[in-house]
Amino acid sequence: MTGYVMFRKDRLGRRGGGVILYIKESIQAYEIKLEKEAECEEAVWCNIVTGKSTLTVGLVYRSPNISMEENEKIHNAIKEVSKRDCIIMGDFNHGHIQWISLQSTGREDQEFLNLVQDSFLSQHVLEATRGENVLDIVLSSQKEFVDNVKICEPHVITTRYILSSK
Repeated sequence: MTGYVMFRKDRLGRRGGGVILYIKESIQAYEIKLEKEAECEEAVWCNIVTGKSTLTVGLVYRSPNISMEENEKIHNAIKEVSKRDCIIMGDFNHGHIQWISLQSTGREDQEFLNLVQDSFLSQHVLEATRGENVLDIVLSSQKEFVDNVKICEPHVITTRYILSSK
């Protein structure tokens, strides 16, 4: 895409998949690596430099058939990144969480909800993103980091939403 820098992590060992994050060229950004125990198969992380501060932005895909080990890595990544100014977004496939009431059914969904709350993260997507479920979410360490989340009709099969900031 013209005018954007691409950060990507392709799915290993299988055709298709992976994650890709585009950031405007006018924004100073660079890719970062997390600690080994937080190194997720399908996640990309970068720092955006804004004046004297840095914002960590992550894009994560969590498969519905995820292994316990990979799920733990995603949790470790969120724990690590949430200690700084951050925005974490992606398809987390936690379809049984009610984000308005902060309730869930199922062990994995409850563990994820506890993680988000224990990390003091705000979740900004409150309407269904697929069917009746909120699978795609945007988390931030400060509510004011995300001004507006708009659920768009997919225009490309692998692209669902666009997050923009003023």
